[in-house]
Amino acid sequence: MIVTENNKKQKYSIFSLLRHSISNHKNWNKAWRNPTPKKNYDAIIVGGGGHGLATAYYLASKHGIKNIAVIEKGWIGGGNTGRNTTIIRSNYLWDESASIYEHSLKLWEGLSQELNFNIMFSQRGVLTIAHSEHELKEMSRRVHAIKLNGIDSEILTPKEIKKFVPIININQNIRYPVMGAFLQKRGGTARHDAVAWGFARAADSYGVDIIQNCELKEIICNDNKITGIETNLGKIYTPKLGVVVAGHSSVIADKVGIKLPIQSRPLQALVTEPIKPILDTVIMSNAVHMYISQSDKGEMVLGAGVDKYNSYAQKGSFPVPQHMIAAGIELFPILSRLRMLRHWGGIVDTCPDASPIISKTDIEGLYFNCGWGTGGFKATPGSGHVFAQLIANNKHNSISKPFSLKRFETGMLIDEHGAAGVAH
Repeated sequence: MIVTENNKKQKYSIFSLLRHSISNHKNWNKAWRNPTPKKNYDAIIVGGGGHGLATAYYLASKHGIKNIAVIEKGWIGGGNTGRNTTIIRSNYLWDESASIYEHSLKLWEGLSQELNFNIMFSQRGVLTIAHSEHELKEMSRRVHAIKLNGIDSEILTPKEIKKFVPIININQNIRYPVMGAFLQKRGGTARHDAVAWGFARAADSYGVDIIQNCELKEIICNDNKITGIETNLGKIYTPKLGVVVAGHSSVIADKVGIKLPIQSRPLQALVTEPIKPILDTVIMSNAVHMYISQSDKGEMVLGAGVDKYNSYAQKGSFPVPQHMIAAGIELFPILSRLRMLRHWGGIVDTCPDASPIISKTDIEGLYFNCGWGTGGFKATPGSGHVFAQLIANNKHNSISKPFSLKRFETGMLIDEHGAAGVAH
């Protein structure tokens, strides 16, 4: 149930759609409020993307902390949440990665119902292709490791792949012949901006203040404790500060003298003009370094790895999309006549071991969630869920504990570089 500015409750259903159709859908209330910041909050989340909004929602719904603000320097979902390729999967190699991504996938499966918002979660499967004998052997190892973690995975032959994806080119004379693949049927896609809107709407229903166009200027500390923040809208006081600002985590950490082991790089993607449905799954290929799916609007969505240089420029270099297009046409000749509609870059934090940071800091009340690199979207609900638990209880659960900053001191790294198709 949603509490809007005029304090009326609003729930989306077939009956509310029919009722509002009488007025040509002109009388819907705002999905979330636009409040003025209060002077004091029990917790503040910096970053109004998917992870930040999910954290606020779970803090309110699961831990009863409702005096919360989410501050965003732009508009919610306007960062990486609005610049991703919507893939969801949990077929990772290492136990720690499999645990958090499978936790997230289970949350994805019931999220539309929980949020009362259609996030367009489609379990159409994620197919990872092998192009050599070496990749086939590595694939067998990965499938068995994935199955040991209780996650679905199966190997397909070229003929089975062709049956599953009719438009794919399985001619063995091409530069990258399709020799096999493994499939996670429970994987798929979701609509990225709908995820942000759904979490924002649900968090607002619990009284969470979502404050847009509110930029963090300084973090206020006393006796090594968080006491508040300074923003362009004035000072706001809080004992707990959760920072979820993918791409700019190091900038925020620098404000309190913390050096995070991350680098910021553009992650590019592109979409074609919309066409009729031709691809009802997600295709990934490590060898040609490209993944592709079709959006609900009919656009073919292509993505690859991060750019090689560190930058905050949300555009990236042209050789990356050029490589993606060449690889896509190699596997799908049918795409050769399509025109590129737009391409963009989102700034991602990458860790040395290609795994995220979910951690407390040496400053009491300061928490960071960052370093997701190319894997952030698929972890949205799981990341928010465990981060909320860390902020609420000031201690890790079994899922988030391996991703603490302590691993860089102990050497217990979670090296997902290339192990599970991670592109950085």
